[in-house]
Amino acid sequence: MVSIDPKSVPTSKLHSYLLSAVAPRPIAFASTMDAEGKPNLSPFSFFNVFSAKPPILIFSPARRVRDNTEKHTLLNIEATKEVVINVVNFDLVHQMSLSSTEYADGVNEFDKAGLTMLKSDIVKPFRVAESPIQIECKVNEVVRLGHEGGAGNLVICEVVKLHIDDAVLNEDDTINQEKLDLVARAGGSYYSRAKAGFFEIPKPIATKGIGVDSFPDAIKKSMILTGNDLGMLGNVEALPTAESVEAFVSGLEMSTLNIKEATDEQKHKLAQDYLGLGNVENAWKILLS
Repeated sequence: MVSIDPKSVPTSKLHSYLLSAVAPRPIAFASTMDAEGKPNLSPFSFFNVFSAKPPILIFSPARRVRDNTEKHTLLNIEATKEVVINVVNFDLVHQMSLSSTEYADGVNEFDKAGLTMLKSDIVKPFRVAESPIQIECKVNEVVRLGHEGGAGNLVICEVVKLHIDDAVLNEDDTINQEKLDLVARAGGSYYSRAKAGFFEIPKPIATKGIGVDSFPDAIKKSMILTGNDLGMLGNVEALPTAESVEAFVSGLEMSTLNIKEATDEQKHKLAQDYLGLGNVENAWKILLS
């Protein structure tokens, strides 16, 4: 057995060990607003419920390990003392992942991830309309655990309004866990679907995905492509070149498929097949043909 003194290894390595060892973890998809009213949306997996009376949730936006900077979510919460915590189910996991990209201050992650802003009843931050459970909270306290990279900041949230989609409720108004279909975070690129086990999503932190807001309307408003499909498509740094699209399409035509004569619906279905195989580049080539 390997025994590790936390002070003897780099913070990044200790961080990796802890995230892989303490897993899976529920995800707080936190919506905040800065003092000027600009929205922000970001997921955090240092999160849980700690009390029912009063109803208290706690999550922790940690200082970035690599450069010791603070996240926009924390700065917004300290300025406004309000947050909406949206739960993450499987249907929006790729959009959630895309929103974790470190976009510049002022960039609206709702737009980048292709998610819908829904006005809250009590607090100012918007809810994620696609989330099956949305929890409006007032922030009672922020407990700073340190000042170095990797240090957590416990955001102690008191629930002031709870919104639950009827689709995930049983007849007796209890939550049906299978219908809710929650997703949790594990180490590295791993997630866990509560009713189906582990799967992977490439981490979007290294690059800035183009985002759903940059898509043509025909793709963004597709009746075929799901939220997860859009999230995968938005997590590319650049679109394929016109030359690569043409070469790919020519190869398809040689196999008796005339993609140039296909309808948008047919293209979207074919692109979805490629996304199901994890081939985002070829999915884009279909959509751009």
